[in-house]
Amino acid sequence: MDGQAKIRQLVANLQRIIVGKDEAIRLALTALLAGGHALLEDVPGVGKTLLAKSLAASISGKFQRVQCTPDLLPADITGTNIWNPKSGEFRFVPGPVFAHILLADEINRATPRTQSALLEVMEEQQVTIDGVSYPVPLPFFTIATQNPVEYQGTFPLPEAQLDRFALSFTLGYPTETEELEMLVRLGDRPATLEPCISPEEVLALRQMA
Repeated sequence: MDGQAKIRQLVANLQRIIVGKDEAIRLALTALLAGGHALLEDVPGVGKTLLAKSLAASISGKFQRVQCTPDLLPADITGTNIWNPKSGEFRFVPGPVFAHILLADEINRATPRTQSALLEVMEEQQVTIDGVSYPVPLPFFTIATQNPVEYQGTFPLPEAQLDRFALSFTLGYPTETEELEMLVRLGDRPATLEPCISPEEVLALRQMA
């Protein structure tokens, strides 16, 4: 497999949707291929969610989004065991972490207890519920966002959580030229991105990296 050709193909596919953020695309793919995770620190409305969804579509991966709020519980992220009265036993219901690309939106609005639910899965690619470990799909890649303008009602990420991220970057507002390009593309922009690489190929690229 020509790794460089595959990466160029992936970059070009993302650029069909994301305008003027070539550096952000490069950094996101760097974190993905390094086996790490990415933290996006920026204001709302600059394309953080679009980047995550487009990346998932490009690698033919499953995408899940978690809106972090103070009342979010760890089980809302990892999943939990539900009692089935018909069978008389517990059944595991997977949470949103069982995806290839997980977007933890506004992660600093979740309580420290809920933030810690991501520690195991981001490092070990598995979650442990009631002593049983469940592997998540591979590759597993978390993109977390936090808004620097909203300090009230937020919980700063501790060092243990920050250590799970390979890098942190911002997208920033588009320039006037980029905004005009978005308007030009608006009519021609595809509704959905076609996958250009498989999850297995992403794992192979990780091995090469």
